[in-house]
Amino acid sequence: MRLESVTQLEELRNRLLSERDPSKNTIFVCGGTGCLSNGSALVAEAFRDEISAQNIDASVELKMTGCHGFCERGPLVVFRPQGIFYQKVTVKSVPEIVKKTIIEKTHHEQYLYKDPNTKESVTHEADIPFYKHQVRWVLGHNGKIDPTNIDGYILENGYSALSKVLTTMQPDEIIDQIEKSGLRGRGGGGFLTGRKWRTTKKAEGEVRYIICNGDEGDPGAFMDRSIMEGDPHGVIEGMIIGAYAIGSSKGYIYVRMEYPLAVKNLLKAIEDARAYGLLGKNILGTPLSFDIEINRGGGAFVCGESSALMTSIMGKAGEPRAKYIHTSEKGLWDMPTNLNNVETWANVPLIISNGPDWFSSVGTQNSKGTKVFSLVGSVKNVGLVEVPMGLTLREIIFDIGGGIIKDRKFKAVQTGGPSGGCIPEQYLDIPVDFDELSKLGSMMGSGGMIVMDENTCMVDVARYFINFLVDESCGKCTPCREGLRQMLTILTRITKGEGRAEDIKILEDLGDGMIWGSLCALGGSAPNPVLTTIQYFRNEYEAHIEKKQCPAGVCTELISLSINPDACIGCRRCAKVCSVSAIAGENKKPHVIDQKLCIRCRACYEVCPVDAVIIT
Repeated sequence: MRLESVTQLEELRNRLLSERDPSKNTIFVCGGTGCLSNGSALVAEAFRDEISAQNIDASVELKMTGCHGFCERGPLVVFRPQGIFYQKVTVKSVPEIVKKTIIEKTHHEQYLYKDPNTKESVTHEADIPFYKHQVRWVLGHNGKIDPTNIDGYILENGYSALSKVLTTMQPDEIIDQIEKSGLRGRGGGGFLTGRKWRTTKKAEGEVRYIICNGDEGDPGAFMDRSIMEGDPHGVIEGMIIGAYAIGSSKGYIYVRMEYPLAVKNLLKAIEDARAYGLLGKNILGTPLSFDIEINRGGGAFVCGESSALMTSIMGKAGEPRAKYIHTSEKGLWDMPTNLNNVETWANVPLIISNGPDWFSSVGTQNSKGTKVFSLVGSVKNVGLVEVPMGLTLREIIFDIGGGIIKDRKFKAVQTGGPSGGCIPEQYLDIPVDFDELSKLGSMMGSGGMIVMDENTCMVDVARYFINFLVDESCGKCTPCREGLRQMLTILTRITKGEGRAEDIKILEDLGDGMIWGSLCALGGSAPNPVLTTIQYFRNEYEAHIEKKQCPAGVCTELISLSINPDACIGCRRCAKVCSVSAIAGENKKPHVIDQKLCIRCRACYEVCPVDAVIIT
């Protein structure tokens, strides 16, 4: 059914609203990649079977949604309107959950969330600390709508922002509102979105292009993936509004090949939007014509950089170009091109619907709105979080994240992906925004946040990220290509106990050269992991080089493992995880590690329940 006017869209919305029963029991099963990998599709099927078996089809509805965010606890299931939250749901548990929740109108205690600090059960989603401290604007539809059903999006005021701009606003008014909101690009650079739009609109060219950058390559990052999977229409609506504002008729969504579910849901959303007349010729009966094409990236990290991404779309090798030519003026096929990332586009309909003052009321002076982070690493509550700009690192890691696993000591957090910096404990109380993170030698990036504990070697962390970047550098410019290789050589030597007195100074000089001499932002920011770990954890570098010691007990060439016979209880857990059979000992008697066989993998250290394994 093609909608020929804004009026018809509103009539459809009103009809859907009139048919909705807000009191109807609805089971929301997380269908994000994380939960699917834990079997949520089978859980959903089990719920369908149980609903049918109980003959309650008329009073209970089931929806597969996008990512709920609390990925570590999946499969996740929420019953609404009760708001009851179940975690780690299994197929076998489904009949009892339905019985207790729907039939008996209570809850299943076993599958409720258990607070790791208080050890108490929490029944309702809104009361769980992980969700309680968030402000979910961009993620507002994730966990509440079926991303493959356009009617579900329309029912939640979807495409109402598009209706507003098409009937009441001129292109310059839209750009004015985006500028006034203070929205900055969420992809890493933090450039003012409205300013970029205005530059593209004013640039000379017969054609203007819109691009959504979904090439999310940071290790541990999955913010954009989850938005594309869970709310594809939110991204599409933002792009249509942007197209109307700058005068574009063609858009591209560049998605990583490793994101098959995101591609699937986006393709379905584009198809449905076309069928409703929301994409294509004369959108909603207006002069606006705009369509979107999906372009799949090959997994090159450098293609997250704007000019490299555009050369990839054009069928060439994904290599960046010098920045004296702005892509907003000469981008795709040398035409004016506006590129924003997934999260940025998803914010646009919210700003248009609620107003720029609403958006700018949250955040700091130069960083407005909310930001989505993937909170991973040595933190109890791993997952996707959305918080107001200006919330402190401590609040994110300890209030939302629940603190450090096994109650270990916090050591550092890396923000901004592999090119981000490592921030130590003394800066836990800084507000998280573009400017404050930059002052510490890190950056916002796309929103990756990797938490590290006391058992993390910061030299090895720097080596890990530089190793990643060596493989991902396009090799076009010498400072990045050769600088990264030299850094990796030096860092590897240090972690093996072969470090030299001059190595720290050489690493710093290499970093400076890469910052000032690299062609694109990848090379210019690549030294951050090294420079910040030297700045804040120089003592660890010195211990590796001067004392041939790894204070964290990680670098295998510099450590040895033994078992304290007075503490060992002979439980044999260490022997069972030893891949080289280096641990011997009878049951309930002290064990011994054969130093000739030991490969120092630390598996025994990790599983010992009484901390009898000693690293020296």
